[in-house]
Amino acid sequence: EAGPLLSLANFGSDIIYAGGLDVHSSSITNIGKHTPLGSENKNACSCLSAISPSTVLSAGWDCSFCLWDIRTKSTPVSKINLPGKAFGMDYLDGRAVVATSGRRTCIIDVKADHANIVLDRESSLKYQTRTVKFFPDGRGLALGSIEGRVAIEFLDELGIESGKKKYAFKCHRVGDTIYPVNAIEFHPTFGTFATGGCDGTVVLWDGLNKKKLSSLPKFNTSVAALAFNHDGSELAIASSYTFEEGEREHPRDEIFVREMQISECKPKSK
Repeated sequence: EAGPLLSLANFGSDIIYAGGLDVHSSSITNIGKHTPLGSENKNACSCLSAISPSTVLSAGWDCSFCLWDIRTKSTPVSKINLPGKAFGMDYLDGRAVVATSGRRTCIIDVKADHANIVLDRESSLKYQTRTVKFFPDGRGLALGSIEGRVAIEFLDELGIESGKKKYAFKCHRVGDTIYPVNAIEFHPTFGTFATGGCDGTVVLWDGLNKKKLSSLPKFNTSVAALAFNHDGSELAIASSYTFEEGEREHPRDEIFVREMQISECKPKSK
């Protein structure tokens, strides 16, 4: 990528897919070989997900969602129009969710050779969504906004019964200062989740029971991204200024890997 990177994804350990400001998406192998996907498209690729060894999903600022077969790299297998620019995306069990400008949330059915939107609705958050994740069981969504809030929403319109009502809560705030929520990551075992914000903190939550579980010590600058390992015993944390206060001096970018205690992540007994 010649321009800034906006998104990364991988399936296994051999290939990393990168999306940036100047090329829709490209693959980077572990030996450094760059293979463009859809190089004729010069719009920003803000979201990527690798869902199989040969299948990649992308969404971008050109208001499009693409399904790619990396064995035929010139054009996407399927391309659909989104209601706005893509700001966040997740994938689980044949469905993708994309959060776009205009506070829209789209659920997309993904097949081997096509994709189609099955639900397009307005977010319950009043401000722009920055990140969105499926619950591990697929029954609902967690969305984080630029206004220091997380919404827990469900998918009853698709016939997925949750028995719960949507709600939202405030987070990543210091006094009267409100910080964006940059990242949400679910624990693979307990179904709880961590949020990272521009206040430099990581907080663990039990979304279904509406409880805060724990907070990690503050980092030197914004928490830009989070990722649990396969069993949730470790959490990777990217500490990187995200220019929420414009151009200024800031601490260097760093990645931390923290060992997580069960007591920090496990739901509290009622």
